[in-house]
Amino acid sequence: MERQSELVHHPHSNEQIRTEDYIAGLAKGLALLEAFGIDRQRLNVTQVAERTGISRTAARRYLKTLKFLGYLETDEHYFWLTHRVLRFSSSYLSSAHLPKVAQSFLNLLCAQTTLTFSIVVLDDHEVVPIARSYLPQQDNLRVSPYGMHLGNRLPAHATSTGKVLLSTLTLDDQIQWIRRYGLKRLTPYTMIDESVFLKTLKQISLSDYCLSKEEHELGVIAIAVPVLNAQGKAIAALNCMSQTNRVQESYLIDQVLPLLRNTANELRNII
Repeated sequence: MERQSELVHHPHSNEQIRTEDYIAGLAKGLALLEAFGIDRQRLNVTQVAERTGISRTAARRYLKTLKFLGYLETDEHYFWLTHRVLRFSSSYLSSAHLPKVAQSFLNLLCAQTTLTFSIVVLDDHEVVPIARSYLPQQDNLRVSPYGMHLGNRLPAHATSTGKVLLSTLTLDDQIQWIRRYGLKRLTPYTMIDESVFLKTLKQISLSDYCLSKEEHELGVIAIAVPVLNAQGKAIAALNCMSQTNRVQESYLIDQVLPLLRNTANELRNII
């Protein structure tokens, strides 16, 4: 009787793969690239080994290989990412369906309100903007809040988009997410109490939108709704961000929220 293939399970998702189909070296190389982040742009061999859980010897070999391939640069002590890694993001943004179809909707929303809109996806403990509104004639008038450039990563628990996407998970998955990533305080208004956070997610799920004010950055307010696919699964969030001295909560709820919901419904019909 043929022995059943063993499976490798992804630690942060429900994905699984047969052992014979899993390339551990590739996974380690990608994990090494992901070790470079906003908090540490330059890492040495020891720091990379600590962040990835691989040995210093292996880390050195991976770093040297990635340097040889052009994805890293070094001063022989520290390593850092090069522009070559942008090949992946540019390929995604050029080929992915959602950013393409959403762009005209985002620009229309911006033209109607002069505010900034974006499409954001959840990636583990962070949210990532994959499309944002753009009107050239407003470049000198509109102040773009921090974190609105494409590909930037923001903490999910402190953003309107992150909470609206987390609210679509089951309670068990939400608890596991909190236990895995925690609720780090970023401003005096960041929710760091687990029970309060879970109650907030439940309320967001019932109301189908999230308003977040100064939880990630002081002076910034945002409102978001989920973007569903044809099967009713939340695949992204649509949000509007501005400054607290420019718009009031009541305006976002009364005027902007209906626009977000209508746009999310239109997107659902074409994605």
